Amino acid sequence: MPGAIDARFTLAAERTVLAWVRTSLGFLAAGVAVVYVAGDIAHPIVETALGLMMVALGCAIALIGAWRWRKTMRALQQGGQMPGPSHVVFLIIAIVVVAVAIAVVITIQT
Repeated sequence: MPGAIDARFTLAAERTVLAWVRTSLGFLAAGVAVVYVAGDIAHPIVETALGLMMVALGCAIALIGAWRWRKTMRALQQGGQMPGPSHVVFLIIAIVVVAVAIAVVITIQT
């Protein structure tokens, strides 16, 4: 029934958004580390581009997580559709793209 929410569902939604935030913070920290700590990349432009890509992805992950949490809470309170898996697929694709970019940079350097 809309409006009657079991606390377990709201807490589960909160844990999920916190997982999105943790993932976001990981990408933000890795992006900063690539730019300021990793001195092994031969070209500073590649280093900066890779770091900025990771920071931008971290920001996008935080925004998507917040949007999904808000949509989930609205669906729990008012009834309706829960958010679909498309954002999770985006996250997986983005992680693969970043991993491939890192692998290419490492391969070119060696």
